[in-house]
Amino acid sequence: MGVVLAILLVAGCLVGVLGLLAWLAARVRRRGVGDNVMGPFEEIWHPGAHRFRAETKVYEERVVPLPSAADPQRRGRGWRSPS
Repeated sequence: MGVVLAILLVAGCLVGVLGLLAWLAARVRRRGVGDNVMGPFEEIWHPGAHRFRAETKVYEERVVPLPSAADPQRRGRGWRSPS
């Protein structure tokens, strides 16, 4: 009886820790702060992840957002062919 209880306790702790990590990963992805929280853990399992995150960060800084369709400055500035 004691051995079964110990096995169940270890299995329950393992499931709890994995569930907590899965919840944390989902929360981090939703909020977009994955680099700060999950970055070190990702580097343990995937050493090339640091380089990939750095390249992604540089790309995101270079991307210029498109103007809104409702932008009043955008109206009337369409391309017109010379006639």
